[in-house]
Amino acid sequence: MNKKLWLRWGLLAVFVVVLGATFVSLGRWQLDRLDQRRDRNEVAALHGSAPVRGFDDVFTGPIADSDQWQRVEVRGTFLADRQLQARHRSFGELTGWELVTPLVTDSGATVIVSRGFLERPAAQDYPSVYPAPPAGEVTLTGYVRRNEQGNQNAITPQENIVRLINAEAIGAWLGRDVVDGYLNLIEVTPAQSGDLIPVTPPEPTEGPHLSYAFQWFTFALIAGAGMIILIRNDVRDKKRAAAKAAAHTGSAPEADRHEVP
Repeated sequence: MNKKLWLRWGLLAVFVVVLGATFVSLGRWQLDRLDQRRDRNEVAALHGSAPVRGFDDVFTGPIADSDQWQRVEVRGTFLADRQLQARHRSFGELTGWELVTPLVTDSGATVIVSRGFLERPAAQDYPSVYPAPPAGEVTLTGYVRRNEQGNQNAITPQENIVRLINAEAIGAWLGRDVVDGYLNLIEVTPAQSGDLIPVTPPEPTEGPHLSYAFQWFTFALIAGAGMIILIRNDVRDKKRAAAKAAAHTGSAPEADRHEVP
């Protein structure tokens, strides 16, 4: 085998190893996402069957993933003049926005409340006037949510518009301290108007992560098998070329013979 062929195989092997490692990493990433999805489903199911808790029992510090979807009850008054429109949201098959309103609890704390989801028809712009919250003291039940994270432009309110719901950033906009995390409203008394759809826990499905992981691992196997096939083809072609050259060399003297008178 000549050096050029060995160099070709070496470069091919390096490429396939790098490609295969990338495919395997992507497969493992999908498996990690599957584990995360299963953990979220388990937490949501556990909290969904638990009794409703008091606000002060849950909002005692930073809200983590394991705190999400607990149901809490709280009394307080909405800040009707400081509402926010959280744009580019989705709920099931719908796309639209959520109406975010701060609530001052009867204990003096301030918590951010997503009062519900509103669909935005494709041909319409976002509304500039929002449904007013119930006036006076209210009693509400809501799901506990952790802060959404993103770049500063996404979490910082601008002209009563925001992309992600982050209590710390909204608190800075309000100019007051707010508790970590926020609430997705389930029900409120007195009832609110505006046909807002309560944002509920996602369906407990595992998603496509397992099939995606299988695909990436399959791609890694295909890459390895392809390298072996290419090398075998090179060896076969080299042997055929050598056999053909040997046959041609062996017949040349017969063709060049001359009779001597």
